Amino acid sequence: ALGLAAIEDFPFIDPPSQKAIADGYALLVELGAVDESRGLTEIGRRLGRLPVDPRIGRMVLAARDEGSLAEVLVIAAALAVQDPRERPLEQAQAADAAQKRFAEERSDFLGHLKLWTFFEEALHHESNRKLHGLCRQHFLSFNRMREWRDIHSQLKELAGELGWKAGAPHSSEHSIGCRQ
Repeated sequence: ALGLAAIEDFPFIDPPSQKAIADGYALLVELGAVDESRGLTEIGRRLGRLPVDPRIGRMVLAARDEGSLAEVLVIAAALAVQDPRERPLEQAQAADAAQKRFAEERSDFLGHLKLWTFFEEALHHESNRKLHGLCRQHFLSFNRMREWRDIHSQLKELAGELGWKAGAPHSSEHSIGCRQ
């Protein structure tokens, strides 16, 4: 997307192996980002503007087309950071019990949306000190939750700059799913 030379010719300090390059191209072909002759497609140009792994970016592009951009921006940001749920070995049962409210047997992604909704609501109703305590109580890393929010904000801002509409995510309590 930047118009640089072929990856094989780029003067890396520590170049990737030929297998890694071939695997990367195979993934980009699978995502529709490059064609069989390794030419950049329109999808590839759009993916090149997103500051996330191409697989996650492809989810974002598909969500835009399917009308679920708000939810997928939350999920994409979650996948781009370390899981904020903590499970210390010595407190595993307590952590499991505290985090049960975020579990969603239909989908881990819906569980991410439940956790997001919980944190966003707490963020708007609690003081900073209470928010930290609430995170500790639910075995959540406040710093990772903040990082998740920061990445989400960046993705949402970029979507806005690209003219994509992303409203607030629907609550995961509602039916979020595939179109029939």
